[in-house]
Amino acid sequence: MLLVLSEEHKEHLGFLSQVDSPVVGEFCRIAVEFLKKGSNPKIFEGAARKLNVSTETVQHGVEGLMYLLTESSKMMISEVDFQDSVLVLGFHEDLNKLLLQFYLDNRKEIRSILNELAPDLPHYHNLEWRLDVQLASRALRQQIKPLLTLKLHLEQNGQRNANVLQTDPATLLHLIRKLEQALGEMKTNHCRRIVRNIK
Repeated sequence: MLLVLSEEHKEHLGFLSQVDSPVVGEFCRIAVEFLKKGSNPKIFEGAARKLNVSTETVQHGVEGLMYLLTESSKMMISEVDFQDSVLVLGFHEDLNKLLLQFYLDNRKEIRSILNELAPDLPHYHNLEWRLDVQLASRALRQQIKPLLTLKLHLEQNGQRNANVLQTDPATLLHLIRKLEQALGEMKTNHCRRIVRNIK
């Protein structure tokens, strides 16, 4: 799968063809460092002074590299697809090889950094349920009033909590239909593409 870059990203990455390969290698290292620790404007200013360009140009170049590396790592783009994705940028062969080698050497580390940055959301652990049916009361001898009680156990950051929910069968059937509809939606090509890009 090819990585599609917008015109803005191509413009930001275009700056890299004007500098030497060791500088691009350093920018790649800085991009991964920024993923770990966050952006540092002083590094942009120092690099801009050495290269005699504006700070924004250096910042856009590093951010463009960061985007290229993170998106490629998210999608686990193959070696050939990465080369084809970078080919549209019009870099010389040495620069393409440098970017490819850096990507191959660091994609696992980038993926692990992205996994650490992802929020830890509550997820399903267990479900207990009970069906109660009231058949009669003092006021009404013949009535059927079903009530479903659910105890949903969730886990987040190693801690478990339980939520108790009560509903009638009609509401539960409506909920089941909506969840099945959502699961069916997940099988569409559009949703598969989104999920693939998230991972």
